[in-house]
Amino acid sequence: MAKRITNSAINWKALEKRVPPEQRANFFAFKGKSEAYLRRMLSSPPEPPKIDWEQYKKLVPVPGLVEKFQSEYTSFKVPYPADKLTASVDQQWKELQPLIAKFTETNKAHIAAAEKEMARINALPKFEDMTMEMVRDMYPDTALDCVNRPSFWPHTEDEQLGYSDPTTKV
Repeated sequence: MAKRITNSAINWKALEKRVPPEQRANFFAFKGKSEAYLRRMLSSPPEPPKIDWEQYKKLVPVPGLVEKFQSEYTSFKVPYPADKLTASVDQQWKELQPLIAKFTETNKAHIAAAEKEMARINALPKFEDMTMEMVRDMYPDTALDCVNRPSFWPHTEDEQLGYSDPTTKV
């Protein structure tokens, strides 16, 4: 006989934390179906019901019929499929571990760079307190320089004198 399931092996709380907000409805629908299936399985007895064969032998007039049914009933075993996939899934999981570690390290590097950039941005003066001179001193390449590099409003490259569109053929 197969092992009796007593409760779900899924940690629903941990799984719920990982579900994106737009998928929450699907997640709760899946969780509901899973719990309904588990309740339905738990409502069934673990063993088949016991049959009073002596009572049937008294009531059934055909000789040997009850004994035939009894022998077939007791010899019947529910065929449970053999677990052939767990080994291959475990093997795939082992093969994925180096890729997961590499992905994690790459993302840690991206996170560190983003935190460094956030710290740099947070160290800047407030937007309301900055002057154009402060912007020119901090970013000399991108700040407006009316003396050395005069430009016309809106100060974009395509609005300046002598601009040629790089997508058009000459």
